[in-house]
Amino acid sequence: MTSTTTTVAAQLVGRSLAQVWTIDAVRGLGATTDVETAGAILGIGRSKSYELAKSGEFPVRVLRIGRRYLVPIPSILALLGVE
Repeated sequence: MTSTTTTVAAQLVGRSLAQVWTIDAVRGLGATTDVETAGAILGIGRSKSYELAKSGEFPVRVLRIGRRYLVPIPSILALLGVE
């Protein structure tokens, strides 16, 4: 008998890949989100999101805090036309 164990992290990753982003879900993220999540909301893949952020071409404002890229949620909502 084989048992499969799934970690919480793996469950969260799987859920975020299949998540449908509603306006309420985006608003529920708080003030900022990471560039990977912002990309997912906008239909951009992870690698391309980081590439665009590094080159300054991401479709919305990106804040560089140390080594992290953060995207303000109001910028995403403005792009989507739902401020």
